[in-house]
Amino acid sequence: MNITLEELKKRYQSALRLLEECRVCPRQCGVNRLQGEKGYCQLSSSLVISSYGPHFGEEPPLVGRHGSGTIFFTSCNLDCIFCQNYDISHLRHGEKVSPEELATIMLHLQQRGCHNINLVTPTPQTPQILQALYHARQKGLHIPVVYNCGGYEPLEVLKLLDGVVDIYMPDFKYSDEEKAFKLSGIRHYPQVAKEALKEMHRQVGDLEIDSQGIAQRGLLIRHLVLPNNLAGTAEIVRFIAHQLSPHSYVNIMDQYRPLFKADSYPPVNRSITGEEFQTAIDLARKEGLSRGFSSRRLILWF
Repeated sequence: MNITLEELKKRYQSALRLLEECRVCPRQCGVNRLQGEKGYCQLSSSLVISSYGPHFGEEPPLVGRHGSGTIFFTSCNLDCIFCQNYDISHLRHGEKVSPEELATIMLHLQQRGCHNINLVTPTPQTPQILQALYHARQKGLHIPVVYNCGGYEPLEVLKLLDGVVDIYMPDFKYSDEEKAFKLSGIRHYPQVAKEALKEMHRQVGDLEIDSQGIAQRGLLIRHLVLPNNLAGTAEIVRFIAHQLSPHSYVNIMDQYRPLFKADSYPPVNRSITGEEFQTAIDLARKEGLSRGFSSRRLILWF
């Protein structure tokens, strides 16, 4: 985080005003969340979190020796039929906390030795998170902030995060708009995600990793391989390599399972094959990408 406390206060105040006619995500619901109205995310102005703690299942540059200080936020602005966290994102399990309480949680994770504060699915609650970061920064928060999102982010909000977020970790889920709508209930996803990733890269650049193997700043992109090439991997890796950077750190993920409602939606009602995953890896290498992946296992590239 490289902005002053005074500027951070202005940012969260500007962000909170977006809740008056909510436009904190591309769905642009327009409800007044400050008055208790709820849009797609079914959240008002309260912060709601599901859990927090050191997490060792993230990418190696985030985990290090002491874990990523992960905070799981309730709800989501996507509607993925195969969601692995559906109890949090769709059923919206969680508890309300104040911005000051969230700040205390962040400081607790820092005190435990976590290498970063990892905000998981922050999008619908970004204004309130900014407010919590202001209180945490006042009390000494200094480790990197990770914005771990689905890639469906509006530029207006991302610009408020410039200088606040150190590491962006978006998904790039689909290259085809029709498939994005069918599988995740979102419109214009490829266009929105491309614009968002460009803005993220403009702000933080390629992922920077220190001598201890810990990420300090930059863009880390996740891409989940789907059955039957439904994600459109070829176009996604081409965009990353040629419109962002050939040095982009890309976690090409092979853990797709037919969770939540996916069993009822052929052709996503099966896991991916080894051949499908290897094809995705080969496509990325063909475009000149090399950081963050290997056949069947994640490795760390400096």
